[in-house]
Amino acid sequence: MAVPQNPRQKPKAPKLYRIAPDFRRRAPGVELENLAALGVGPVLFSPRGKRSFPSLAETPRLLIDKSLGRPPLDWELFHEFWLVSDRMKNVLEAVDSDGVAFLRCETRSLRGDAPVYWLCDIVRLLDAIDEEKSSVEILDDGTDFRRYDNMTVSSCVFKEDAIGSAHIFRPRFLEMRIICDQVMKDACKAAGVRGLRFRDAYGI
Repeated sequence: MAVPQNPRQKPKAPKLYRIAPDFRRRAPGVELENLAALGVGPVLFSPRGKRSFPSLAETPRLLIDKSLGRPPLDWELFHEFWLVSDRMKNVLEAVDSDGVAFLRCETRSLRGDAPVYWLCDIVRLLDAIDEEKSSVEILDDGTDFRRYDNMTVSSCVFKEDAIGSAHIFRPRFLEMRIICDQVMKDACKAAGVRGLRFRDAYGI
């Protein structure tokens, strides 16, 4: 017999997860061959104050080969971005295309054809952390660039109204973290993507 629902009972908040790379594996065998020609310096960073890719002089060219390490998985940390497979890209676009951006890379292998890979950025920034209820420390580096100290965050409480219908996002002022909901996690599991781990978004 079904238990009747209390009409006054507040709906349960959606479960949220922090997406992280699987650091249990050794580094992937991927080399950015034309980094110097891209015109961005030694590391690929997103433009400060916003997300997505910097202006590049060339298309990123990747050498993917077993001589450099293990084959890359569907989700790999790559400079300040992610390197994702076609399969991972399809999942992200199907679930929440507005929250992500992609840049196709040229790929090659010393042994023939190389799989297609994309640079990926989670571009949605939401002011979704309730500072009064969370344990966060605001860094003061003498600039107007406000951010939380990622190393000292011990608990996060999220504002449901700020998240709305988003399935994946970065918290504003804590951009290093990527948060997703159960819908995104289930879609990744159903597609069999590899290389990412899901942790409780509310703690460290």
